[in-house]
Amino acid sequence: MFRMEHTRVAGPVVLCLAASMLPQEASATEGYFALGYSPAARGVAGAGVAYSQDAMSGAINPASVASVGRELSFGFQAFSPSRGYTGTGTGFIADGEVNSGKEFFPVPNAAYNLPLANGAVVNFAAYGNGGMNTSYPDVSNANCGGGSGVYCGGEAGVDLTQLFVSVTYAQKMGRFSYGIAPTLAVQAFDAKGLSQFFSMSVDSSALTNNGLEFSYGLGLRLGMQYELSDQLTLGIAAQTKFDMSEFDDYAGLFEGGGDFDIPASITVGLAYQPTPDLALLLDYQKIFYSDVPAVGNASDAGALGADGGAGFGWEDVEVIRLGAEWKSSPDMTWRVGYAHASNPIGSEDVSFGILAPGVVEDHFTFGGSRQINARDRIDFSISYVPENTVTGPVMYGGTAELEMSQLSASIGWTRSF
Repeated sequence: MFRMEHTRVAGPVVLCLAASMLPQEASATEGYFALGYSPAARGVAGAGVAYSQDAMSGAINPASVASVGRELSFGFQAFSPSRGYTGTGTGFIADGEVNSGKEFFPVPNAAYNLPLANGAVVNFAAYGNGGMNTSYPDVSNANCGGGSGVYCGGEAGVDLTQLFVSVTYAQKMGRFSYGIAPTLAVQAFDAKGLSQFFSMSVDSSALTNNGLEFSYGLGLRLGMQYELSDQLTLGIAAQTKFDMSEFDDYAGLFEGGGDFDIPASITVGLAYQPTPDLALLLDYQKIFYSDVPAVGNASDAGALGADGGAGFGWEDVEVIRLGAEWKSSPDMTWRVGYAHASNPIGSEDVSFGILAPGVVEDHFTFGGSRQINARDRIDFSISYVPENTVTGPVMYGGTAELEMSQLSASIGWTRSF
């Protein structure tokens, strides 16, 4: 018989924190997916599909938590992206260098792992999947005929936030572990200042300046791990496409009358532990942005909001992650990581890319954990993403160069029971 009495406290704590997470804004690093979902995971650049770190490991691979004991984990990331563009000779957007404001975003996470009497575990987790955000000032624009703003509508930008709440069932049987995680996704979206697109939309009243709107959907995350030897483990994890409810207030912006689904993804990787104190991690991930028309359709595919209409023109993103974790003493663990993500935005799509310039590619991370007593641990990490740029033609003439760089710091607390 399953023993679930401990969830009476910890489960509601995690879910209450989840409710508080959604209003936080974020800009992600792999398109609009996050590099990692906890301070420990970010320390190894998000690698670990074949490795178990803590109760938040299920966000990477649901099977990972099968070998984690009873544990409660909270984390906080201070995320600071720098993004903007430089327009030259444009006939559509504001010329010159324009940088987005709002360069600080708090991103929390929480998880609780509960072993069951049958040897399996149930895991509750809440975390921000990522998002995208720009907030351009009301700049002078000679292309507006007396108006102002990047797109002639005053202050301009978009704000997309995504929250995942997962309940995972996982079990380890000999060398094989598996996990299944039904997952609720909540999206919040706002757009403003997009007057230049009125003539391109099937419904200009549902295009911009309609305030914050929410979207909901369910998806499934699956994973497995197999110990090929005492030192080498294979991991595979997949996420289905989330069929989200439509953004009715932005039916004139997103393809299909406000349809904005969350793309599927798959991750495979290896964890090699040559000694009990050292783990070397290698992951490969593919995110299928092209299967979400609002994101993957070309910017010239048709009218905004129409079936089969224009999207952001994003290509699928492929990510390679390398990480190392070294336990230097019983109380201290160190981590380092590197990730390279392909850029989803091509030069032909910079006109829309100004709204979501997710063009970064290289990620460098460092972190560690300090055991402060027999039950409590502090995790920390920092991430640096150097500037990357994409330049291309803009509608009605001229060019624009998109740019983005990022810096973040994370801290977390984990208690084992």
